[in-house]
Parts: sequence; C-alpha cells; structure tokens
Amino acid sequence: MATTLTAPVRPGRLSAVAPVGKRRRHLSPGRIVATVIVAVLAGTWLVPFAWATVTALKSETEAAATPVTLVPKSGFTPDAFTKVLQQGNIPAWTWNSLFTSAAITAVTLVISALAAYALSRIDFKGRKVLMTVIVASLIVPPPVLIIPLFYQMVSFHMIDSYWGIILPQVIAPAMVFVLKKFFDQIPRELEDAALVDGAGRIRIFLQVVLPLSRPILAAVAIFVFIGAWNNFLWPFIVTNDSAMLTLPVGLQTIKSAYGIQYAQNMASALLAALPLILVFLFFQRQIIKGISTTGLAGT
Repeated sequence: MATTLTAPVRPGRLSAVAPVGKRRRHLSPGRIVATVIVAVLAGTWLVPFAWATVTALKSETEAAATPVTLVPKSGFTPDAFTKVLQQGNIPAWTWNSLFTSAAITAVTLVISALAAYALSRIDFKGRKVLMTVIVASLIVPPPVLIIPLFYQMVSFHMIDSYWGIILPQVIAPAMVFVLKKFFDQIPRELEDAALVDGAGRIRIFLQVVLPLSRPILAAVAIFVFIGAWNNFLWPFIVTNDSAMLTLPVGLQTIKSAYGIQYAQNMASALLAALPLILVFLFFQRQIIKGISTTGLAGT
C-alpha cells in the first residue's frame, strides 16, 4: 500500500500563503499620483458639461441673472429644450447629420484602406512621391480648400444635396497614413502563404488583412464619424435649404429677437453633443483599444 508523505504545517504559516489568483495588488506611489491626476482631469472636463446642463435647465431670467447661482430659486425647468425643439426641425437635422456622417465614414474607410494597402504592399512607379504628397497634405489647412471645393460643387450641381456634403469630406490623408503604418506591421508571410494557395490580391486584402485590422479600422471609423458630425463650416457653406441642414448648422439658425438666450444656447449645445456622448459610451472600448494597439495617439 502506497503512503503519502505530507510535510507538517507550522503554526501561523497558513496565513502567509495566499491563494493563487487572489493576490492583492499594492498601489505604488506612482500609480496613486497618476490616478489623482486622471481624476482631476476628468473633473476638469466634467465641470463645463455640468455647468452647461445646469444653465440649460434654468429659465432665461435665472440664466441671465447676476450673481450666478448654481441652483435657481424658481427650480429647474426644461423650457429651454422645449423651445429649441419647437423652433427648429431637429428630427430632420439629426437625420441629415446621421446619414452624412455614416456615409462619409463608410466611403472614407473604403478609400483610405485601399490606398493604404496599395502604398504598403504594391511597389509601383511613383509610390514614394505619392506617399510624400499624402504626408505633405497633412499640413494644408482645410479652410484653404473651401473656395475651390465650393466652385466644384457648383459646377457639379451638388449644392443643397447630400453628395455636396459628403464627397469633399471623404478624402482623409491622415487616415491613409495611419492605416498604411498599421499595414506595414502585418507579417508578409501571411500573404505569401495565401498567394501560394492561389488567392488573389483582392481576396488577400478582404480575407487576411482586413480581419487583422479590425482595431485600427474601428478607431479610424469612430474618429472619422466624430469629425464629420462636428463639421460645421463645410455644411454651412454648401447648404442653403433649411431641410438640408445638419444638426450643428441647424441649431445655429435658432435665434431670438431678445438678445442672447443663454439657456437655449446651452440646450442647443447639449443636443448637438448628446449623440457623440452616446457613441463614446457604446464604443469606448474600441476607441481605447484602437489608440493603444495602433499608435494612433502618436500620429
């Protein structure tokens, strides 16, 4: 009969043995300082947002009264939001912003991914010159292109149309550069193995490269969507019909004959920012993962 030898357990030693997987994490001074700094920065960002919310929930009299109070004497009221929704065509403007931003994001992803893959993998004549032009275009201020783009839209009869809003915004040299740098990090051996199996270049791009690029594609899509949603200048220039306005432009057309309406201005700003806040809340993991794994923050 086999016997099992067990070592005697000394008194007080059980308490020194920590279960596997339940080790307590000790906070270092550096981690504590970093946490405090992040908390302060988060609070600094939340203060203007909280102030805008409080002001939007005041009456116009309370919002313009001095000295400024955090809690109005007459209580909070949603009258500012009600007036903004009644004076403007919010549903139509929201749909215009949603449709154009989604279309700009989809087209930009397709164009940028194809261009970046070609610059990363295909050795064609003029490749270095084209890459230099793309990098140099990053320093060109967008307002410089507004006049020629406007004349192009006029000649194409695209004023007051979705195409007029979408097409000038689908070329994003920064996104091409970011995607190209990511594609350079994908091992070429994976594509060589697919070529040996008889796969073509398009099939390799669709079935090998794109599945490996989901983090960067998600990050680029989110940033392009946010930029398109927040774009005020170009939709303001290319649209005249009130039914074609995007949400940021439409909210600026709601004016009053009684001077500055602080509560209504804050309510308009919150309505314009609400969709982007929801996008961040639902896709914050993709945003953080895309930035941390692709180096987007350093580009």
